Amino acid sequence: MKIFDLRKQMGDFSLQIDRMELESGVVHGLVGANGSGKSTLSKLIMGILKPDAGRIDYEGLTPRDITMTSQKPYLLHDTVYQNLIYPLKLRGIRPEEAEVDRWLARCGLEGKKSQYARSLSSGEQQKLSFIRALIFRPSFIIVDETLSNLDPDSTELFEEMIREQQRSRPVTWLIISHQLIHIRRVCGQVHFMEKGRQIAQGSPEEILLRPEHPAIRRFLASTEVFYREREETGEAGMQAD
Repeated sequence: MKIFDLRKQMGDFSLQIDRMELESGVVHGLVGANGSGKSTLSKLIMGILKPDAGRIDYEGLTPRDITMTSQKPYLLHDTVYQNLIYPLKLRGIRPEEAEVDRWLARCGLEGKKSQYARSLSSGEQQKLSFIRALIFRPSFIIVDETLSNLDPDSTELFEEMIREQQRSRPVTWLIISHQLIHIRRVCGQVHFMEKGRQIAQGSPEEILLRPEHPAIRRFLASTEVFYREREETGEAGMQAD
């Protein structure tokens, strides 16, 4: 996917992406402070918002190939099972019960197939939303803060499921998160946003460990959790300009 001269004005906020390339089959991380435009960009990609100018070259992808999960997932007023197979029903795909059961078991939800989905715990709802996004085999997956506020076991599960997906059938991911440790663990490319613009793009090492832009260094210095992780892994400390 390639983005050219994308513009979107929302009140006082202006998104301006001159050029961004999301290489196919790669896990991309989208990071930046609150209000930098990450969620706005994801909604433009999804078609939830319409750009004022510019274009997104989907390179053959259609809306049926793209999905998105969020920190507060929307669940149907129905069972866990019906929520999970909903993307299949939308696409006219007959659910394979054995595969459905495998997905539920992978997330520890196998005993809750007939349970009312909205009665699940918040962590279980995020797990259901995550496997619902994967079950129809999309080609492009946006993860908007789904990895935030999870317990360590759930975080490890999500990261491993992303790696499993990439080993079996590589797809393109755009992971939006303030959890830079997770971004570093799973992403092959990182895009840094500030004030509606992409100011840097590169490997996790280039963007998160050896950034050249002062705004990124300030952001990392203020991100205490990531700073502690850097110290634990022996990386040199980084001072804000």
